[in-house]
Amino acid sequence: MTNEDERELVNELARLQQEHRDLDAAIDALHQSPAPDLLRLQRLKKRKLQLRDRIAFIEDQITPDIIA
Repeated sequence: MTNEDERELVNELARLQQEHRDLDAAIDALHQSPAPDLLRLQRLKKRKLQLRDRIAFIEDQITPDIIA
């Protein structure tokens, strides 16, 4: 992996982590509302899980393999 590829992954990782935090805040706000939209809540949670999986994948790409 080149330095440029790694920089791109780091930038994407930062963007995805920010989106994940934003979704977390949106989900919390929706939970606090008197009549939460359950369909929207479900969609936000699904998107959050997708982001978590993508974040884990990118972190694995960035972290070098350690041979024990």
